[in-house]
Amino acid sequence: MLSQQTIDTIKSTVPVLEVHGQSITSVFYNNLFKDHPELLNIFNHANQRQGRQSAALAGAVYAAAAHIDHLEDIIPAVKQIGQKHRALQIKPEHYPIVGQYLLGAIKEVLGDAATPEILEAWKEAYGVIADAFISVEAEMYREAEAAPGGWSGFRPFVVERRVKESEVITSFYLKPQDGEPIASYLPGQYITVRVQPEGQPYTQIRHYSLSAAPGGSSYRISVRREDAAPGKPAGVVSNYLHEHAQEGTVLEISAPAGTFTLDQTQDIPVVLISGGVGLTPMVSMLETLLKEQPARKVTYVHAAINGSHHAMKEHIADLESAHPQMSSYLCYETPLEGDSCHKTGYIDAAWLQQIVDPSADFYFCGPVPFMRTVYSALKELGIPAERIHYEFFGPAGQLD
Repeated sequence: MLSQQTIDTIKSTVPVLEVHGQSITSVFYNNLFKDHPELLNIFNHANQRQGRQSAALAGAVYAAAAHIDHLEDIIPAVKQIGQKHRALQIKPEHYPIVGQYLLGAIKEVLGDAATPEILEAWKEAYGVIADAFISVEAEMYREAEAAPGGWSGFRPFVVERRVKESEVITSFYLKPQDGEPIASYLPGQYITVRVQPEGQPYTQIRHYSLSAAPGGSSYRISVRREDAAPGKPAGVVSNYLHEHAQEGTVLEISAPAGTFTLDQTQDIPVVLISGGVGLTPMVSMLETLLKEQPARKVTYVHAAINGSHHAMKEHIADLESAHPQMSSYLCYETPLEGDSCHKTGYIDAAWLQQIVDPSADFYFCGPVPFMRTVYSALKELGIPAERIHYEFFGPAGQLD
């Protein structure tokens, strides 16, 4: 338990963190990796370069400070981050290192404003928060290993098959090299792939949503090739998978994880909305709904640049033909000649109002600008927050 004095001191730093939070976390990561380059084997380098990781950490630190007197309010966020930590194999011994460099960054950025009282309060608070993460993650490690077909650490899987789904998305079917069973998962969860491409000094780790319903003898991930763009380098892991992960290639995988999952305790209608490769968790949810809750009405809305970028189009059409409780709609930003879709441009509230049931549960995933557009449209339609579910690919961000 934190003393009232510590709580008051932490709360007094909330306005400062709102202004300087990302500066603090940027300094933190820079100093951390300079002194502990071995941690680059764990962290996503692309998110570091783009500033997404430091922004996410700044948000987490701010939330912890704002809720320091009611830390139970951030338990959902702790569990979400803890799932990613377990998938990345973050261990208790990493937390003291992080604490040391976080306090150092606070001192470096705030200077004399970071008084000994403030630093001591943050040291005490960090210890409590770190203990909460360690405790939550310890249970997650135990559950992942004890589950039927489960395992600890990274396990070698073989690429059994690869299927080109569109000009930019390829699916990889993965079977364990040891031939033993695999752990089941909840629709919407992801697995974590670790590779070390030639010429890369550190291992590269990425999360990929499982794009099929659970229950099979293999995992399927559907990966978008991230090409270079102005101000954005090509994706190291996605390009490695597309160019080098042929049938027979061995990849290291950690057990399924994630909190963005389909609520199957409900029987109300479901609306699934995806943009681009954000279809991966949506297809897993869709297949699961059709298989396990055939009486539940489901509407699937997908947005893509055009038909050449649209993955699994025939698969979704086949599912719709075979299941009368399902309807699907397409939105193409800039259709090609011969493309067929229900809407051109972007998804908006007016179109959604015509095609979805407002009493439904809504799940969506895709690029951040797409997610902001969908979130804004759902709020405009008056969909309550408890029926809006989403996940960011990569570090968490803000939609409003």
